[in-house]
This record gives sequence, structure tokens and C-alpha cells, in this order.
Amino acid sequence: MKIKLALTAMLASCYGAASVAANDAALLKDMTAVIALLGLPCGQAVSAVRQGDNDHLVTCKDGSRYRVFVNAEGRVVAQKQ
Repeated sequence: MKIKLALTAMLASCYGAASVAANDAALLKDMTAVIALLGLPCGQAVSAVRQGDNDHLVTCKDGSRYRVFVNAEGRVVAQKQ
């Protein structure tokens, strides 16, 4: 019984990690697109740390860092950090 429970927990953690990795890849793709559409240099987002709802600190492949968030007017903004 303990072995079955341990195996179930291990499989759940593996599937959970795969799901998080997929979401991270989608988030990085979205952040790359947002920064490019705003006309800012980035190349490719390599890291995005969530700071709040619709608020991320993004690090680009070229070393640039941006805070990408939705402002009070509802517009997406990227501020160089």
C-alpha cells in the first residue's frame, strides 16, 4: 500500500512539473511577443518572474530586463529595469 501511494505521489509530481514547464514556455513566448510589439529590444525572453496579477519581471536573452504589467488604463506596458 505504501509503495502504491509513493508511486502515485511521484507520478503526480512529474505531471505537475511538466505542466508548469509548458506554462513557462508559453509565458516566455507571450512576454517575448509583448516586448517586441512594444518596439523594445529583447530578442527572446528567457525568464519571467511573477510579481502580481498581470505583472512580471522579464529577463531577455540580450540581458535586458523589463517589468511587463497592465497599467491603470488597462494597457500592457513594459518598463526597462
